[in-house]
Amino acid sequence: MRNVRLYMIFQWVVFLPIILPLCLIYGAIRGAMQMAERVMDQLVADVIPNGKPHPTVD
Repeated sequence: MRNVRLYMIFQWVVFLPIILPLCLIYGAIRGAMQMAERVMDQLVADVIPNGKPHPTVD
């Protein structure tokens, strides 16, 4: 039979409610910042000409 370490179970029960929301908040903020960076990169790529003439409809 496995040796159950009650102290480790106690630590997980105590610290999981603290760690889990922090990880979720950090992940959400990091994901939002990465998405904003991608959107800005795409905006710059679409708006600033890269030297090639684009066909226009007159």
